[in-house]
Amino acid sequence: MSLAYERHGDGPELVLLHGVGHRRQAWDAVLPMLTPHRTVITVDLPGHGDSPALETPDGTDPVDEMGEELSGLLDELGLEKPNLGGNSLGGALALGLAARGRAATVTGLSPAGFWSSSWQFPYAKAVFKTMQASGKTMNPRLTTRLAHSTAGRAVIDAAIVARPSRMTAEQAAGDAGAFFRARDAIDQILKEPIAFTGIVPDDVKVTIAWGAKDHLLPKSQARIAKRHLPNARFVLLPGCGHVPMTDDPRLVARVLLDGSSS
Repeated sequence: MSLAYERHGDGPELVLLHGVGHRRQAWDAVLPMLTPHRTVITVDLPGHGDSPALETPDGTDPVDEMGEELSGLLDELGLEKPNLGGNSLGGALALGLAARGRAATVTGLSPAGFWSSSWQFPYAKAVFKTMQASGKTMNPRLTTRLAHSTAGRAVIDAAIVARPSRMTAEQAAGDAGAFFRARDAIDQILKEPIAFTGIVPDDVKVTIAWGAKDHLLPKSQARIAKRHLPNARFVLLPGCGHVPMTDDPRLVARVLLDGSSS
């Protein structure tokens, strides 16, 4: 069964990959600025959104398995080397696909896999576990009620966004539901720290952008990313948290368009 995806717009293909516990609608806020210039393909990762469950037989690394399934989706779509963009885990997966020779360009927004301190992975895992525990105590009606106020959206998404007032109630409530439904995939992914160790070919244009207010994967990790990706262009996203697409859609769209230009 294929991964769930949507296609929008016109122009060179840009495949966008969300982070742990999110869904393809994570990119909705930036689509209006992208679709006049790119054919944007937003994907639900395995075990997320409307995609099939993440299966890791025989102890397969879950991130490696997700990379295999994404590579299969690119084959299905007839895309040998598209432009790729990703946030968090999606950024790590995009870089992994580039290391496999499956990308023309990569734009990573706070990509996972570049830990700069031993406490950072346990902290990030604890944040996700706390979010999961909170989700169990909230019924859908309470979540919807919280999503309709800025203060409530801050409660739901404080760990990942810096400007909850810029999220719509529908986005916040939908994201919360998607996060809870992805709990099995989240548990598999967070068993071990994600570490990017691949080598991206020199001819692949790489842009790494980090939210200045990213508290989940702090911007100090960009220094580690720079060691692994010495040819990449690095961009700071002022006022943005870990998931910057709703914090500053115009800035993120500009970074994605610049990053995916030849």
